[in-house]
Amino acid sequence: MKYYLIAGEASGDLHASNLMKEIKKLDFEAKFRFWGGDLMQAQGGQLVKHYKQLAFMGFVEVVQNIGTILGNIKFCKEDISNFHPDCVIFIDYPGFNLRLCKFVKNLGIKTYYYISPQLWAWKSGRVKLIKKYVDHMYVILPFEKDFYAKYNYKVDFVGHPLLDALKHIPKINNQQFRSENRLSNKPIIALLPGSRKQEIKKILPLMLSIKKEFSDYEFVIAGAPSFNLDFYNHLINSDIKIITNQTYQLLQLSEGALVTSGTATLETALLKVPQVVCYKGSKISYFIAKRLIKHIKYISLVNLIMDKEIVKELIQNELTPFNLKKELLKILEAKHRSNLILQYDQLQNKLGESGASKRTAYLIYETLMNNQ
Repeated sequence: MKYYLIAGEASGDLHASNLMKEIKKLDFEAKFRFWGGDLMQAQGGQLVKHYKQLAFMGFVEVVQNIGTILGNIKFCKEDISNFHPDCVIFIDYPGFNLRLCKFVKNLGIKTYYYISPQLWAWKSGRVKLIKKYVDHMYVILPFEKDFYAKYNYKVDFVGHPLLDALKHIPKINNQQFRSENRLSNKPIIALLPGSRKQEIKKILPLMLSIKKEFSDYEFVIAGAPSFNLDFYNHLINSDIKIITNQTYQLLQLSEGALVTSGTATLETALLKVPQVVCYKGSKISYFIAKRLIKHIKYISLVNLIMDKEIVKELIQNELTPFNLKKELLKILEAKHRSNLILQYDQLQNKLGESGASKRTAYLIYETLMNNQ
């Protein structure tokens, strides 16, 4: 069968690639065409556009690039029509994907959504669109099933795919990793400033502003795969190390982390690293978001899933050097660390068992076979 997948970010590329891997185990003649990244490309098929060309963050940034976005949507519609797959699998990326599901459904093509848009945070009215034009939704957060049930829309909770991704990470050799990346023997503070250009430019300088206060530690930047070292070098004024494509390895050796909100907060928690969550957007984007998102208490997935503050969130005006220093000192304390690790264990239990990619692939393949 023919599968068309659309992922617009690095995390979507990871989860979609694992889904493709599992689909191939069920459908030996599977043909893939997709929007995504290097990990999806490694599974075979045809890459239409790389996610590096697609990532725009915040209301202002979207408006500034609206012509490009609309052009991509038009091109995607034409490409789906020409390929005419048996199904289209949308991977998160709602600003783009939700503009396509009606078009795809009207072509008579099966529509699947893997990793729900965060409609529980804002724009819950879009559930009506999903009910009408998405045949099956596969959610990865435990509370999302109850959210959709309120709208009489049945979804499948498949577990979180990060559990699969992290399950197969090999234990690394401390000294070898430090030697290969020219790191000192000081304990490490990992900096995860995000995967989008706008957020990195705002947040990374703030993270680095407290480096001198922690001279006994080595600050190391986990570089996003979509940017080269020159991009980071323009933002830093020291010999701080930048390590790309080894974020999980870096976190395994880190005593603490400063993490931009997003999937990275959950990855850091599942690797049992104490963290401070950081977020700062443009003033206009933040003002609009605050007006729209009124009933959500937290921005990090860790706190949202646990429904209480497990990790400290420093948002917008609270993200200052003073507050960063204070909160980083806290998570480096032994007592605070041990308590946080216990909370992380509870978080992992809430996410269910591993095997999300396998379960989702089976459910998709089963429904396609039943409709032949």
